[in-house]
Amino acid sequence: MSRKPTRQQTAVAEQLASRGDFVSAQQLHAALTASGASVGLATVYRTLQTMAGDGTVDALITPEGETIYRRCETTGHHHHLVCRQCGRTVEVEGPAVEQWADRVSSENGFRDVEHTLEIFGVCAEH
Repeated sequence: MSRKPTRQQTAVAEQLASRGDFVSAQQLHAALTASGASVGLATVYRTLQTMAGDGTVDALITPEGETIYRRCETTGHHHHLVCRQCGRTVEVEGPAVEQWADRVSSENGFRDVEHTLEIFGVCAEH
């Protein structure tokens, strides 16, 4: 967020930072409402999209197609291992994936390439 954040944007960022897990915009909105914050769902969506765009939050799409968000723990490009049962997430680097993406992109004449990789499974706790 390049401008000074609004009170609502600050509330969204603080609520997200207080959680360690991935959360949907609807879940975050419900938590904000329960805490007495007056923030519209559209504002929550816009704020999360802005934060994902500037790299301050991770956004991933679940197997069900829902986008969920979490405050980034690392600043560099990374991928995620996500437990389908409890939502536990581990940030991992993938140098082999990066090399493969670069090679495939180059071989096919693509440039300015971006990618995401999420691996879903069941963690050792379940």
